[in-house]
Amino acid sequence: MENKGSRKWIAGVVVLAVAVLVLVVVYGVFREKPVEGSKSIVIEVVDRDEGKIEYQLKTDAAYLREAMEEAEGLSFSGAESEYGMMVDTVNGVRADYEADGAYWSFCVNGEYCNYGIDTQPVEDGDVFSIVYTSAGQE
Repeated sequence: MENKGSRKWIAGVVVLAVAVLVLVVVYGVFREKPVEGSKSIVIEVVDRDEGKIEYQLKTDAAYLREAMEEAEGLSFSGAESEYGMMVDTVNGVRADYEADGAYWSFCVNGEYCNYGIDTQPVEDGDVFSIVYTSAGQE
């Protein structure tokens, strides 16, 4: 009697494993595939002299940082933190809040971003502005 119970249990596990494998294959075949350059966005940088450089790109980036990394000619750096990168330098221009209250502000479609560059979503048609801002300039 135990032998029949063991066989049923093994058969059940095999059937379950096959069902999972079939579902994985079906998902892999029919899932939505990303389209290269599926979003058109603009990233504009306004430096301390109010000079503006515009980067237009087609991207699959989910977040702003990825899009910034793809923008040819755009360079940026900063300190990594538990909240993501805190940008202090864009295109070689450093904003030093400690020295003179300057920082890089990030906007999307004319409004301040609600998230850091690592978690700010990118949607088709977005216009991102990275603006050198100093105390009292807002």
